[in-house]
Amino acid sequence: MSTTEFSVTGMSCGHCEGAVREEVETLPGVEVVSVSAQDGKLVISSAQPVDDAAVISAVDEAGYQASRT
Repeated sequence: MSTTEFSVTGMSCGHCEGAVREEVETLPGVEVVSVSAQDGKLVISSAQPVDDAAVISAVDEAGYQASRT
């Protein structure tokens, strides 16, 4: 299993975490999504590598900004 970590800015609460999680979970290959507003982190576990641009776009769709760490 592959694990990828992103830094996410703009999150401040559980609702923010849920919005990011909801968008990222729909990406192909994503199996587990962990989001922390407190740490500003998004961790994705997948059976295959996930396209960074797709993750960044999904986070943007949720209203936040992400970059791979």
